[in-house]
Amino acid sequence: MKAKRQPKDYFLLFLKGTAMGAANKVPGVSGGIVAFVTGFYEEFIFTLQRFNRRAFGLLGRGRFKFFLQYINFSFLGFLLLGTTFSYFSVSKLLDYLIRNYELFVWSLFFGMIVGSVFYVAKDFKIKRKANLSLIGLGLFIGVGLSFLSPAQENDHLFFVFFCGIISVSGMTLPGLSGSFLLILLGNYVLLLVDAVNALFDTGAELFRGDLSFIENTDRIRLLKVLTSFTAGSVFGLVSLSHLLGFLLKRFREKIFALITGFIAGSLGVVWPWKSEVYATNNKGELLYNENNQPILENYERFLPSLWDVHTFFAFFCIILGVLIVLVLGWYGKQNKK
Repeated sequence: MKAKRQPKDYFLLFLKGTAMGAANKVPGVSGGIVAFVTGFYEEFIFTLQRFNRRAFGLLGRGRFKFFLQYINFSFLGFLLLGTTFSYFSVSKLLDYLIRNYELFVWSLFFGMIVGSVFYVAKDFKIKRKANLSLIGLGLFIGVGLSFLSPAQENDHLFFVFFCGIISVSGMTLPGLSGSFLLILLGNYVLLLVDAVNALFDTGAELFRGDLSFIENTDRIRLLKVLTSFTAGSVFGLVSLSHLLGFLLKRFREKIFALITGFIAGSLGVVWPWKSEVYATNNKGELLYNENNQPILENYERFLPSLWDVHTFFAFFCIILGVLIVLVLGWYGKQNKK
């Protein structure tokens, strides 16, 4: 880990955390990809590993300064601050862009994932049989996930806790999108839209001294859901980091091969030219969930028309996405020197 950082490094960590949080919220995009291409993935994993007996021993003895140094708090704090900030700012902008410029946003993400595949794969011997097999396994899992149909929404707190564990996979495993997995589990809107908005509204009311939300049973339900989801996310983040840290130390090249397959497999999820398919009854009428929202069944993917001007701009966005990742990767390597 880096012994000393300059003030500008902390600002950059905040920006990287913001990008990571925004990526985590977009279905099909993994925040771990941001960590990979900007050069802090391994430090992130090994930092999370430090939440262990020794860390809690230092905390229990009141040695707060040594506790913060041991867990690399200066790194983790600014990164998570950026991630949290993203959920209430950049992610709102992303929601707007996806609603109004969906094709171009997905094209940009598609290009970023193509660039990420190249970035991750170029640093190890891809032609080894073991590596090719692991790339194939990751690809198979990634593609398979993209064709699964979403489940129904479920706000049971134990299930929500499990969703929290699953959702952080996108931060620890590049290419495995936690937000897309939440769609498959049926709880994307509940956890990343409704619950987050409930927290935002509650904070705004508390700031005004308004405690009326206590009487709002739906708001209290969403806050309980968010608490359980957060607890599951923290548990998953720490436990998965211990497993990944162990594997990275012993099987670094093989893990990178598997990650390359995951990232390549996620291309099917972010394919720009697709339309949503909603569940219907026997009469062809739309089915709605408890929140009066149509139930998403899957996506129908199709090839673009080469004579459409939007297609040319989408291709430009794909190329731009590739270039963004390669520039970020180059910057990450320069920053390590």
